[in-house]
Amino acid sequence: MTTSDLIEAKLYEPLSGSRVRCHVCPWRCDIGPGKLGVCRMRHNRDGVLYSLNYGLVSSIAADPIEKKPLFHFYPATQCFSLGSYGCNFHCIHCQNWSISCTEPRGGGPSQLLAPDVAVELARRHGCAGLSWTYNEPTIWFEYTYDCARLARQQGLYTVYVTNGFITTEALDEIGPYLDAFRVDIKGFSDSLYRDLARVVRWREVLEAARRAKTKWDMHVEVVTNVIPTMNDDEEQLRGIAHWVREELGELTPWHVTRFHPQYRLTRLPPTPVETLETAGRIGREEGLRFVYVGNVPGHGSESTHCYSCGQLLIKRYGYDTRVQGLKGSACSRCGAEAGVRNSTARKAPA
Repeated sequence: MTTSDLIEAKLYEPLSGSRVRCHVCPWRCDIGPGKLGVCRMRHNRDGVLYSLNYGLVSSIAADPIEKKPLFHFYPATQCFSLGSYGCNFHCIHCQNWSISCTEPRGGGPSQLLAPDVAVELARRHGCAGLSWTYNEPTIWFEYTYDCARLARQQGLYTVYVTNGFITTEALDEIGPYLDAFRVDIKGFSDSLYRDLARVVRWREVLEAARRAKTKWDMHVEVVTNVIPTMNDDEEQLRGIAHWVREELGELTPWHVTRFHPQYRLTRLPPTPVETLETAGRIGREEGLRFVYVGNVPGHGSESTHCYSCGQLLIKRYGYDTRVQGLKGSACSRCGAEAGVRNSTARKAPA
C-alpha cells in the first residue's frame, strides 16, 4: 500500500450527472464530482466514491481497555488502539479536534498501516484486541472492516469507540466482526445535538446502539460527557438513563464523565463532581445497575460491585484494574449476573 493508493468506498450509489450518494452514515451525502462529503474523507472522482484515509493512521497506542472507557469488556486487558482523520459530527468541545476536524494529513504526522500489519502489531504488543478510536471509526469504514475481519480470524476482540452515527447498512456490514460498541449518547434533545454537534438526526444514534446490541450481540457501553448548562438537566439525564434501561438492559454500563473546557467550548467550567454524582443517582433510580463517574480519578464509583450482595468484582484506580470477584460474567459469591464479557463469556466467532 502506498500513499497514492485509493480505495473505492463500499457503500454508495451512483446518481445522475456523476454525483454519488454515500451510505456509511445518516448524512447520506449527495456528493458532486470533485467534492467531499461532510466528513471530508470521502471524495467523488468522476462518479466513483473513494475513501481518502484508508490505512492512514494519525494515532496509535496500546491502551488499557478501561481507557475507552469499557469497564465490563475484557477488563484489565490491553487494546491496540488506532485513529485516523475525520468525523461526521462537528462537536464544539471535541478533545481530538486536531485529527477529527481536518482533511487527510491536515492534522499532523501520519503513517500508512495495512490491516494485516495492524493485527500483527496488536499481537506483538500483547494486546487482546483492536479498537478504532480517537476519531470517528465509521469514517474509516473500509479500513476498520478489513482489520476487524482479520482480527477476528486471529482470535482478537474488536471495538468501535463511536458517536453511533452509522447507517443500518454499514452496521450490518461490519456487525459480524465487531465485539464491542462503546457509544456516546451526548444528550437527549434536538437542541443539544444541534448546538453541540451540529447534528439533527440524532435518534439514529439510539437505533444504531439498539441494533448493535439486539441484532449483532455486541457488548454495548454508553458514555455521556456531562456539560454544565447544556446536558446536565434532570430531564435529559433521566431520559438517557431510562432509554438505556429500557432498550439496552439494566446491566448496560453508563459512564457519566466530567467535561473539561477545550476547542470551541472554553466558556464553561469543568463539571462539578456533585453534578456527576447526581447523574449517577438518576441512573440508579431509573434501574441501571452500573453507573460510573468518569474523568475523576479515585472516585468511589470507579470500581464494580455486585448490586445483589455488594462484593467487589473489579477494583479500579484510574487505569489500574484488578479482577477479583468474578466467575465468568457473574459475581463469584452470589451468582448475580454482571454482564462482563471476557474469555469465558465471549461472542461466538463470525
